[in-house]
This record gives sequence, structure tokens and C-alpha cells, in this order.
Amino acid sequence: MEAPQRCWRSYRRPSVLLFLLSLSFLFFTLPFTQGSLHVPPNLPEPPVLLSTPESLTAFSSNDISLDCEARGNPTPTFRWVKDDVAMDLDLVGKGTIRADKNDTLEDYHGSYRCYASNTLGTAVTQTVHVTVERHPVLQNQKKKIEQKFEGDSLVMSCNPPESSTPPHIHWMDRKMVHIKLNDRVTAGLNGSLYFANLLKSDSRPDYTCNAQYAEAMTVLPETSVSLTVLSSNSVLTGRKPDLFTPSGLRSSMLALKGNSLTLECIPSGLPTPKVEWIKKDGRLEDTGAEVTNYGRWLHFESVEQSDDGEYQCRAHNEHGEAKHSFTVTVEAAPYWVKAPQNLMYAPRENVRLDCQAEGIPTPNVTWSMNGLPLSKVDPEPRRTVSGSVLKLMDVEVSDTAVFQCEAQNKHGSILLNTYINVVELPAQILTTDGHRYRVTEGGDITLQCEAFGSPQPHVTWEQKNSSPLLSLSHVSLLTDGTLQLFNTSHSDSGEYICSVHQSNISITAHLEVYDRSVIVTSPDHVRAVRGSTTLLHCEALTDPRLKHDRQIVWRKDGLKIQESSADDKFTVFENGTLRVSSVHTDDSGEYSCEVITSLDHVHVSGAISVIAPPDPPVGLSLSEDDGHMSITLGWTPGFHHNSPITEFIVEAREQQHTEKSRWKWEELRRVPGDVNEIELRLHPFCTYRFRVTAVNELGPSEPSQASPEHSTQPAIPTSNPTGVRSESKEPGTLVITWDEMEKRFHNGHGFMYKVFWRQAGKKDQRWHSNSTSSPPFVVTGTGTYTPFEIKVQAVNAIGEGPVPEGEIGHSGEDVPLEAPGGVNVTVVNSTAKVKWNEAENVRGLLLGYKIYIRRVGLKSERRRRSLGEQVIAGEAGHEEEEEEESERVVEVRGMKTSHEISGLKLYSLYDLSVTAFNSKGQGPPSPMYRFETPEGAPGPPASLTSESPTDTSLILIWTPPLETNGILLGYTVQYQQEGGDNTEHIEIRHPHTTHLELPSLNSSTYYLFNVRAQTAKGHGPARGLRAATLLDGAPPSNVSMFFGDTYLNLSWVPGPRDRNHGFHIDYRRKGAGETWEVSEQVNSTQGFYSLTGLEPGTTYHLRILHHNSTQWEQIVQTKGPDVSEMPGGFATQGWFIGLISAIVLLVLILLILCLIKRRKGGKYAVKDKEDKEVDSEARPMKDETFGEYSDGDEKRTDSQPSLCPSKLGSDDSLAEYGDSVDIQFNEDGSFIGQYSGRGPVPHGNESSSPASPMTNGPPPPLPPVLSRPS
Repeated sequence: MEAPQRCWRSYRRPSVLLFLLSLSFLFFTLPFTQGSLHVPPNLPEPPVLLSTPESLTAFSSNDISLDCEARGNPTPTFRWVKDDVAMDLDLVGKGTIRADKNDTLEDYHGSYRCYASNTLGTAVTQTVHVTVERHPVLQNQKKKIEQKFEGDSLVMSCNPPESSTPPHIHWMDRKMVHIKLNDRVTAGLNGSLYFANLLKSDSRPDYTCNAQYAEAMTVLPETSVSLTVLSSNSVLTGRKPDLFTPSGLRSSMLALKGNSLTLECIPSGLPTPKVEWIKKDGRLEDTGAEVTNYGRWLHFESVEQSDDGEYQCRAHNEHGEAKHSFTVTVEAAPYWVKAPQNLMYAPRENVRLDCQAEGIPTPNVTWSMNGLPLSKVDPEPRRTVSGSVLKLMDVEVSDTAVFQCEAQNKHGSILLNTYINVVELPAQILTTDGHRYRVTEGGDITLQCEAFGSPQPHVTWEQKNSSPLLSLSHVSLLTDGTLQLFNTSHSDSGEYICSVHQSNISITAHLEVYDRSVIVTSPDHVRAVRGSTTLLHCEALTDPRLKHDRQIVWRKDGLKIQESSADDKFTVFENGTLRVSSVHTDDSGEYSCEVITSLDHVHVSGAISVIAPPDPPVGLSLSEDDGHMSITLGWTPGFHHNSPITEFIVEAREQQHTEKSRWKWEELRRVPGDVNEIELRLHPFCTYRFRVTAVNELGPSEPSQASPEHSTQPAIPTSNPTGVRSESKEPGTLVITWDEMEKRFHNGHGFMYKVFWRQAGKKDQRWHSNSTSSPPFVVTGTGTYTPFEIKVQAVNAIGEGPVPEGEIGHSGEDVPLEAPGGVNVTVVNSTAKVKWNEAENVRGLLLGYKIYIRRVGLKSERRRRSLGEQVIAGEAGHEEEEEEESERVVEVRGMKTSHEISGLKLYSLYDLSVTAFNSKGQGPPSPMYRFETPEGAPGPPASLTSESPTDTSLILIWTPPLETNGILLGYTVQYQQEGGDNTEHIEIRHPHTTHLELPSLNSSTYYLFNVRAQTAKGHGPARGLRAATLLDGAPPSNVSMFFGDTYLNLSWVPGPRDRNHGFHIDYRRKGAGETWEVSEQVNSTQGFYSLTGLEPGTTYHLRILHHNSTQWEQIVQTKGPDVSEMPGGFATQGWFIGLISAIVLLVLILLILCLIKRRKGGKYAVKDKEDKEVDSEARPMKDETFGEYSDGDEKRTDSQPSLCPSKLGSDDSLAEYGDSVDIQFNEDGSFIGQYSGRGPVPHGNESSSPASPMTNGPPPPLPPVLSRPS
């Protein structure tokens, strides 16, 4: 006891204390002091603990570290007490201690307390405990072998070494992979692994229990189990639930407030039981409990007093249930309700320290001073203790000390240090001088004048040029010197002065009164359709001086809306409008707009009601009214989504008599939205399910869940089949059929159809009847097409349905016996009107007539042959085709006895006959009737083309019409200049003439041509052509190039009307003394040429000459490195020279063959190609005017194609592919361009030379052959 007494005596020595006026524990709040205030350095302060030690478990010396740090002035010294014995330590500034590695670890086991002291007092930590343990060690255990039957339950225990820090248990396999847990396989709080029932898939040899000691940083594989699950029939019978844990029916649990708690129920059973938790004396939802571990745990993360009560778990399956109740009692370790603060007092003030603590049971509160119980400190009459309250009256500077308040119950203790610091200081004003205050009109404002001194100074306020402030009703002065103004106005603006009474210390304050913010446009109550976008407006006016710091905040149901991107959920515009995009049900609620400035805060509210189709009804119920035939269907409406429900749709599905794949819902009734039940009449002998759909202004809801099944009792049929009719096919039989009734209308078992029949139109005929299970029903010996009365009645095992009504049906038909008579034909142009008499002896229901018509040939065929006349070639060919025309059949349905047949060929002979038909077939045809059609105007010429032998002449070539429609007499040719008015007419009186040469044409324009054929009935439609003469060609003057390493690709656009012109490309390497080399002959219509055999990286000079003048020239360089002489003289090798010679000889032979073949052909291959690519048929002109023309008529030729293609694959001109050529190349020189449309090119002297022979260079790719657009 000596050390504490000496400490106490040191504490009683007087000292002059000047404390820092700006410390956070002062009872003034502003951090600023008056500019004249002088703060002395190195001010004394009692010890204040900054960090304290905590109890720990140590497995090594590195684990032991006890913190003890404090601030104070003078710097605190630290001492430690272990097991109530002072330790030999001298610590200054920092009191943290750590274990010495050289010491024995067990020496540190014990209880510790730290004391921090200086001349003003001593602060004490709570007692902590250091527990020393050795690292857990793996015990030698044998591997366990378990053998169980399928469906059995099993517990795999895990018993790791004990420790003051319980381990975490992990069940894994030998690959350190966690065993998969679920509601059937569960890990318990004790670490055991529980199997509610075993499956064969649970068999494995490596179930391992791993214990993880977090404090010791150790993992021990404690248990290894090999499990074999054998097959068993018990899985077929099942087993009621039983609880592995806990045992018994009831258990009690003690929980401390703020700690975690887990209630555990792990069942066994087959099938795997479900576990449900309830709070027997309240609602589980009102507690902080959470169901975890697949329903096996009820876990409280932080227990509250309200969690106290009765809980129950219920494990159940289809075989039974098991229950267990828990009584949870919540107590609490001591905790502070009210704690005293470190404060500074002036002499002669009274001090009251309240130290209120709560706990269950109620804790006991004791006081100490500077680490010594008050009972061991010198008595002081001014100091009294009453429970948790300590009072010290009329304090002095020597009363400065650190007091300890400790609360303790059976669950622990808590300790609090607080000091009393008694000082005597001169008066000071801490508030900043000249501070500016701002307030909005009508608001309240507080002007600070925080004075400090010991004793407390007295302050006064005044306003310049104003009456005394305290005389104003809206002004009040608080005891701490603060001046309050309520409901301010602009007249309150000005300068205010605060002074300390009986001193010359004062400060000034400036008050500015602003206009308050006003919201002029408030948000409305908006009804928005789900998925739409809606706007809420909020327009506000604020004082212009506050606009820079104004902000508008929107809240939904009190929570701030976080503005998202411009295309997302919420967007706030500059004018304060809130846009809510794609609203859904959760967006319904109250929305408030807050206008916030640095001085005021105003808000208004609106709302959004999201309307949508209603939720489906729930809770469908059925109640029987009358022998299962009538039921009452009831339901509970779902949420209407802010739009009243207008009606309910009731649907039913019959399931007994329909295949499952064909089940369908059918609407039964619609009822108003305020009705939630309906009476329904049902069919007998059916099984129904029902559902209900709600409807509001937005549409229908999803259908409700289907109701339970409802079956009705059988009864006699209430209806008969419909559609009773005869479908007799054969003579002498009556086939009676009907529409089968749905099974739901059978109304019972043993359903049959009773069929009745008797011959119609005879008196006293009795009904014949028979029964069948399905249609049809066949009666024989009934004659041909005899009428009968027929009817069908529904019958089941209970009785017959209503009496049916009869229908008329007929026995089977036979084909008609007689052909229609009186056939006659009237012809008008290409239409024939056929008439006949009504057929007799049809032997059935007459369905109509069939007219058979066949073209025999031309009208003049026999006359021409008899006179020996010749038919022109084209007409003869058409006649042969016409004679082979197939027979036409025209069907006339019904009772009509006349019909018009159109589309007949003119100037032709036809044979015609008529036959009647019924459902069995057609009767005999009428005698053949022959008639003829008159002559008519011919069709257009089959084709029209042109050739241009010179630049002023054209030859028109055409072919005869495909349809002559009579005797062809000749042709009429019309032509005129395009855009001109003068039309020339040429009549050709010989039908065999099919070409015409037109000289003296203008070579500078296009012409429009029409050709018409003529018979005795007049001219037919025209075939048109747009054409022009061809002009002399010339070499190209605008050439594009693509550069390769050993070749150059050249391209140009030929003239649209130019004849082919042959030219050469001259080239030479650039440099002195180089000679010109000449390419093979190139055709101007090619549009492309590849100059090969060049050297890489070499500069060439290229040119094209025309009439000894330069038409085009260019200097280019090939790709690749500069040419360097190859070592070894490759070109001088003998084998290479021989190979080149052989290739040259072969090329010469091919060239000679090409020339011979061309002379025999008579035409250039390009001519043949152009002829073959012309359209096979040109379009006729309309209204005999020059307007529309074909792209190019087909040209017929017997010339052979060229056998010697050029670099382009032939001598064809690229010009034949279009009017203009836009040619581009890829990097390798291939075509990537397209050919634009072009009209036909007149051909004349295409070239004066034969086609160019092939060269050794690689040919460029062929251009695509495109059809010619107009």
C-alpha cells in the first residue's frame, strides 16, 4: 500500500496550472480564440489513456503484446501490476510491453493492469488476462471405417485437441476439396458431420475432419473416415424425422446482449426432413434471427433484449415430424448509459460526475481516485458518493485528479477514467472578431460570444444605432453569452457588439438578412403507366446572392435519390425537374423536392402512382352447391397497382375427357371487379380446374394459379350430335355420319350413338335403328341416290338423350348416263360463247359441266396444202407447235348451261365437247363440235438488232412474230433521230424480208427504230431499238496504272461508240543509251493490259504513239529492290536457253493456228460474243410511239468462237460490258471495279489486225461478264 499512498501524496502538492483553451473537451465549441489571447506553451494535462491492453491467448512469445499508451503533460510514466504484484518496469512516454524471447513462455501467464501517472493524477486500465497454451498437436488416431445401408442416418464425429480458442471445423477429402453440404448432409456446431439419410453416392474413403486454430495459425487433420453405403430396400418405405441434436423436447440457452447466438436443429429421416422455425411468444420476423445452414440453424448475429423468449424448430417429412423448444434468456454484461466527460472547472464551482451503467443483472458501481479506491484515500468532507454519482463541492485547484468509475456484474466489468481539472484564468473571448452571420428572412440566428475565464465572465450585447436589444421581443441572451434572434427581418441587418462586463474586451459581429427561398412550381400527384417515363417539376426562387450554392435534392419516401446517367433511371434537369425513366411498381411513393442553400432549406412533396395490370388473384376456393353440378368459385383479388379492377375473367379447363397435350382454358364468365365469387353450372361426368384473371384499365393480369380439381357426377345426355348427314359414295349404300360429341358431353359411362333411318316420301314407313360407338353407320340395299330420313340420338348407361330431329340424306350416286345435248358455239374475235341443254339422267347431285376444247391447227391449213402454197419458214414452225397444243378443260360449276371461253388463238380451228359430272365422275361427252376463229393483227417481231458497217449506215435485222394471227403480208419500218420530230416510214411488202440497210445517217446522234408486222387485219405492235453508228477509234490518252515488281497493270476507259483500234505500248529503262521496246498489239476496247517481264525496282519510260505523235507517256518505277547483277550468269546456262527456245517455238505454232482459225471463222470472236450476249427478245413499243427500247436484241450467228484468247482471255472489248469502265485494282493488280451500264455498241471495222497472241507473262484476272442494263 505504500506505493499508492506515495502516489496520492504527490498528487496533493499544489501547482500553478494553465490549460490549453482550445482542447476538445472544453464546454465551448468554436475553435477560434480572440487574436489578443496568449496561449502559454507546455500546458499541464492529467493522463488520458489512448490505447489499453486486451486479454489474449499466447502460443508463442510473439503473441504477447500489451498496449498501454496515454497523453498528458508532464509526460506520463507507466507501471504494470501482474497478479497484484508490481512489476519491475520503468516506462516513460509509452507503456506497451512485449514478451522477451529468452524468457519462459509460461512466466507470462496471469492478470495485468497498467497505471499511467503524472503530477496531476493517475489513469488506470482494466485488468486483462494472458493465457498461455502450447500449439495443438495431432493425436495418433486410426482411420475409421463405417459401413451403412442406403437410407440410414449417420454422424461422423470430430474431436480435435481442446483449446481456449475453439477451432473452426472443415470436412474435406484428401484433395482438400470441401465436402458438399446441403439439407441432407450438414455440419453441426460441434464439428460433426450429419447425414439425414445415406445415398450410395456418399460412399468414399477420404472423409477428413480438419480443425483450423486461427489464433495458433494451425490446421490439424483430426479424423479420417472411410464410408461404404450398401443397397437397401428401406429407401422404399421411408422413415419419420428424428433429431440428431439437440436431444429431448426442451433446452435453455443463455445469451449475452451484443453477442452472437446459434440455435441448432439437425434432423435425420427419409426423405430428408424440412426444418421450420417459429417464435412461440411472438413473430420471428420481429427478431434479428436469420435461418442459415440449409434451415438447420437459427442465428442471431447480435442478440438484443427483444430476442428473449421461446423458440421452436419443427422437422417434418411425409412420415411425421419432430419438435424441440428453446428457452432463450438474454442477459447483459455491464455497459455505459451515461459516462462523465473530462472537464475543466473554475475555483469554487460545484462538480457532479454521473457514471450510469446498465446490465443484467444490475451491475455494482464503485469509485476510485488516481487508481485507489475512495475508501483508501484521505476523507474529504466536500466529496460525497451516492451510488453512481460523485459530487465535489466548492472545488479548489488542488482537487485536480483522475477518477475511476467501475461497473461490475457476474458477466464482467467495465472501467472508465475521467478527470477534474480546476484552473484559474483571466477572462477571454474565444469567438472570432468581425465574424459575419447570414440568415434568411423569418429565420432564427445565433450570434456567438463565447467567453472563457475562471470564474466564468459575464457578457453583454448591443447594436449600433438601435434601442437596447433585450427590450426587443424576438431577442434573447443565453447564460453562455450567446445572442439569439427569432423570426428575423431585413431591419435586423447590421453590426452587433459583444463586451465582457467590467473589462475593455469586446468583439463585433455583422448580420446579413437574405430573401428566403420559395418553390413556385410544385410536383403533382402523377399516375404513370408502368414502363413509361414521367416528370416531376420543382421550380424555385432564391436570393440572387445564394444562387451559386443552391442545390435541388429529390427524395423518395425520405431517401435521397442518387442521380444516374442521362439515359438511366433518374435524371434531374437544371430547372429542377426530375425525370423517372421506365417506371415500375417500386417507383410508386412520395417524392419530395428540397431546395437547399447555405442558409435555408425548403421542400414540397408530390407522388407517383405507377399503374399497371393487376396481380393475379390468389386463394382460389371451391364449394359445392348441388350434387357437384353447381359450385361456388371464390378468390382473393391481387394488388390492383393503383388502377381499380374493373372485371374478373373466369376460365375452366376440362381434364377428364381430353388428352393432356390438348388441354386448353375456356372462358366461362366475366364478373364485375367488386365481385370475388361466382356460382358455376358444370357438365356432368367431368373433371374441372378453374383460374381467374383480373382486368383493369391497363389490361388483364396473369392468370391465377389453377384451383384444385373438381369432378361432377354422371347423368343422361343433355344433347344429341349435330351435323347429321349422309356421305354415301357407292350406289346401293346409305352412309349416315355426324359430328362426334366431345367426351365431356357424354355425361357418363357406356356412351353410344343410336342411329334411325327410313325411306323418305312413303307413308307408314317404320323407323329402323341400330347403335354404334362412332360414325359412320352404313346401310346397304338402298338403291341409287334414294332419299332417306335419318337421325341420331345420344345414349349412355344411365339413359337416352332428348328425342332428335330428322334430316334428309341420299344413298350413293353413280356417274351420269346421258351427255348434254344442243351444243352450240358463237365466236367473237378470240372468245367463244358455248351453250348446251341441261343434262338428264344424272343419277346423283349434278355438280356441273366440263367443256373439252382442243386447237386443231391454223384455219388455212387445208386450203394451203390443196393449192400447193408454201408457208414461210417462221410461220411453218409456229404452225407445227400450235398443232401440238394440249387439250383445255373448262369446268362450269352449278346448273349453268352456257359459258364464255376467252384467250383462243386467232385464225385457228377448234374441236369442242361438253360432259356433265357429279361426285362419282363425269358422264359421256357430247358429239364433237368444230368451229374456227377469225384472222387478226400479228404480234411484234420476235427480235430486233442492228449492225454498223460504216459510220453513216446501219443494218436493221429482225425475226418474224411468234404469233402471226393470220397470213403475214409484210413489215413497216419507222425511225427518227433521238429528240427529233421527223419520222421516216418504209413499207416492206414481202413477208420473207427480215433486214434493211439505212444509209446516210448522222454519225453524231442516236436513232430510234420501230418495226411492225402486218396481216390483212392491220399492223401489230412494234418492236423498238435505240442504236447509233460506230466511229473510228484511237489509242487511250488517260491511262491508270498499278505497280508490281516485274509487271505494270494499265487500264483505261474505251469510248462508248469507238471501234476497236490496235496500238502498241513503247517502253524502255530510263538511262542513257537505252533503246525502246514495243509491246504486242493492244486493242483499245480491252480497257486493260498487263506489261510483264520488267525488272524489280527499275524506272521505266512508257509512251503510246498515234500517227507519229505521242498520245500518252509516263515515267514509273516497279516495286522491289534495285536490280543487281546475279552471280553465276543464270541466263547463260545451256539448259535454260533450251527451255526458252522450246517455249518460243510452241507459242509460234499456237499463233499460226489462231490466225488460220480466224480466217476460216469470218468474224472476230468479240463479234460472236457480242451477238450471243444480246437479249433474246426486245420489248414492244407502247402506243406506236418512240419511247421504250430493249437493251439489245439477240443476234443469231453461226461463227465459231476464237481459239486464241488474248491476255484478257479473248479479244473481246471491255466496252461490250458497259458504256463506261471504272477499273480499279487490288494490290496484286486484280480487278476490284465494276462495269457501269452501257447500251449496245455498233460494230464496224473493229480492228485491222488479228487478235493479239499470248505472252509469257502471267495474265491478269478476267473481268466479270455482266448482263447489259439499259
